[in-house]
Amino acid sequence: MHWKTTRFSIDLSQPRVMGIVNVTPDSFSDGGTHSSAEAAMAHCDTLLREGADILDIGGESTRPGAPPVSAEQEFSRVLPVLRHALTLGVPVSVDTYKPAVMQAALDLGVDIINDVWALRWAGDERGLTGRDVVAASPGCGVCLMHMHRDPQTMQTAPMQGDVVPQVLSFLELQTQYLRGLGVDKTRICLDPGIGFGKTVDQNFALLARQAQAVPAGYAVLAGWSRKSSLAAVSLAPGEQAAGMNTDLRRAPSVAAALLAAQNGAHVLRVHDVRDTVSALKVLAAMRAQQRPASTKVELHQGPRAQT
Repeated sequence: MHWKTTRFSIDLSQPRVMGIVNVTPDSFSDGGTHSSAEAAMAHCDTLLREGADILDIGGESTRPGAPPVSAEQEFSRVLPVLRHALTLGVPVSVDTYKPAVMQAALDLGVDIINDVWALRWAGDERGLTGRDVVAASPGCGVCLMHMHRDPQTMQTAPMQGDVVPQVLSFLELQTQYLRGLGVDKTRICLDPGIGFGKTVDQNFALLARQAQAVPAGYAVLAGWSRKSSLAAVSLAPGEQAAGMNTDLRRAPSVAAALLAAQNGAHVLRVHDVRDTVSALKVLAAMRAQQRPASTKVELHQGPRAQT
């Protein structure tokens, strides 16, 4: 399988690591760490040295309760970082739901639109949606994510019931809309949306039944990195109170990424690139030694009974 994007056809025969670059002061895990253009550009370089295959650059936090920012402010944050990333020889993704930002990024040559709203946001003053922008692009890749409600309210009233068929139905509908506009299947990647309006148990149901939550034949992105559900199951209550401590969430984040890859995820969106890349090398080494079990049955004739 390949994921077709503006400049690259990404080979997904092995899991690919998408490194996160948040050019924001308030992202849920690393907000403020790379909020200046200089720091964010340096972080792009660091992530590539650590083994990232794709860079995902965002200028607005979508953590629970995060306030929205204008398209102008968002693009001003990411513009110099995108320009730098586009010189580095790897696919570049912009993490945005605003059509104006999508279009401006694509005009620069960005490869992928990564949208938590799955191209549904309709707040553009010109009446455009992300679908319009992506459909008009001759070849960009796109990642469609499932989100319940919106970032301001998604965790105040999370989903109810079995989320797996609900996520599957949503993603099927969104891909049908986009395919109907002429966007080829090979350009589309799907994200079940871990943490976006789901309970802890629901998130792990999506991990356990990942293949059932996404229409067959599409590239799958898993975004478990540093999510609160990991802290809920892996840390003691006192440690959970430590908030977004990256050291405490690193190991469970890598474990979840590895499990997602084993369950068929093609792209892993992570903060901790070096650790994830190392874990994937272990998985690859194991898989290289796996062989299909022989179905040949050998019959051994024992001594003939004396008569």
